[in-house]
Amino acid sequence: MSFKKLFLSVLILGILAVTVAGIWYWNSNSYSKGNLKLEIIGPDKADLAQEVEYLIKYKNNGNTRLEDPKLIFQYPENSLVDKERKEIELEDIYPGQEKTKKFGARIIGKEGEAKVARVWLNYRPKNLSARFESNTTQTTIIQDVPLTFEFNLPSIVEPGAETEFNLNYFSNVDYPLTDLRVEAEYPSGFEFSQSDPEGLSETEWDVGLLNKAEGGRIKMEGKLNGEVGEEKVFKGKLGMWQDGEFVTLKESSRGVELGEPSLYITQTVNGKSDYTAVPGETLHYEIYFKNVGEEALSNMFLANKLRGQGFDYDSLKAPQGRFKSGDNSVVFDSRNVSKLQFLGTGEEGKVEFWVDVKENWNFGGDRPSLTNQVFLSQAQEEFTVEVSSDLNLDQVVYLQNEMFRNEGPIPPEVGRGTEYAVMWKPKINFSSVKDVKVESRLPENVELTGKVFPEDATSSLSFDSQTRMLTWDVGELDSSTTTPNISFQIELTPDSSQKGETPTLMKKATITGTDIYTKKEVTATSSAVDTTLLKDTDKEDHGVVQ
Repeated sequence: MSFKKLFLSVLILGILAVTVAGIWYWNSNSYSKGNLKLEIIGPDKADLAQEVEYLIKYKNNGNTRLEDPKLIFQYPENSLVDKERKEIELEDIYPGQEKTKKFGARIIGKEGEAKVARVWLNYRPKNLSARFESNTTQTTIIQDVPLTFEFNLPSIVEPGAETEFNLNYFSNVDYPLTDLRVEAEYPSGFEFSQSDPEGLSETEWDVGLLNKAEGGRIKMEGKLNGEVGEEKVFKGKLGMWQDGEFVTLKESSRGVELGEPSLYITQTVNGKSDYTAVPGETLHYEIYFKNVGEEALSNMFLANKLRGQGFDYDSLKAPQGRFKSGDNSVVFDSRNVSKLQFLGTGEEGKVEFWVDVKENWNFGGDRPSLTNQVFLSQAQEEFTVEVSSDLNLDQVVYLQNEMFRNEGPIPPEVGRGTEYAVMWKPKINFSSVKDVKVESRLPENVELTGKVFPEDATSSLSFDSQTRMLTWDVGELDSSTTTPNISFQIELTPDSSQKGETPTLMKKATITGTDIYTKKEVTATSSAVDTTLLKDTDKEDHGVVQ
């Protein structure tokens, strides 16, 4: 009996030892993926193309080393990155160890669209052959899409009549957008005629690159057929192509009604239907209206609703109308305008007013334009005047300045060289201009010495010895930043024919450029400077050649 008891005791102890060893082995060779904490820290909201940073944090909360870890990060769909998916081999993650990785991107999409970033981290716990994987996501909502994209259409269109309308676009995104396209969807019954610029097709246009504060306009012409009273809707999309997929950034739609118009409204500004204004000038608005219906019209009023930060409303003059400051409208009624009192079939009338453009104003990132929406009876039309930059140039010549040490006789003498310093100083008080350059022809007996300030501007200054044309490639000018200046030294060596005269040192200089918004060329000319018009002296006879 004692042997049996001994055997049974040994057996029980053996079973317990095996059980304990099994539990120990299981615990030492098992793993829960909950021991790895993985998260993405990123913004909840972001604007279109805003630079976004994603911080990936991972921590080993277990007691086992994690070997051969690999991190896979998936950018939100359509992000502006070289590769949407990145894989990184990591170092082993020890118990208690926490590390981070950063990823940057610019996300694109429509306003309110949710963009999801994803991350996976797979690894093998020490002493195990199986691999585990943890994953998580982070969602960012596109909060603002600072793009203007809209149709400019009349509210009533005559069935079958040739109609012109515009599709305007403008970017205030702080990042250049590339490979942009515009797509249009026409209502049934629309017959496309032509567009300016010409499109890739009747419904698609290549915009290409669009920098901040740049925009454009697509003019379309066509006929809209249908029944009187029928409503038609035009739709458009502004987006970009990515990997063969069209990514929509902005959408627009506008409805028009088919009707028999009884009034035809047109506008001219300073005598032109497509006038481009400049800051500081006076605009003369003339609104023409014609009865194209079959019945006479009577007791009408005409309202012009003005929109645009560039209007100087205090300057507005309307002898036959009145200005309402509450909604910035100019109203004409039948008491002062006879054609509004009675307008027979085929007859035409006109109202007019004058208003100044401000010298300078903050147009808040919108396209710098002035809009007039005209309301007359049941008819309405909208007209837009673009505003170009006001570009100027100061050309001044110094006898002495802090840039150069000028030498030579004053007054100048025949056969001897006298040095002068010339400064070109561009001025822009509104908007932005690209491809700016200044040109002037050097007079005979005047040569460049080769001295330029600042020195890094030397490469932008060129001289053609055949035509004697001196050119400065300025580049882009923006009214919100300091404009660059350039100074260079010239030398006058008068000949005998110039004795007793005051020779020209610099002929007139012309500055030209292209307004970024209106695409119009802007130009200005500075006066020529002779030896009596120096900036830093008023001595008599200092410029007469001896």
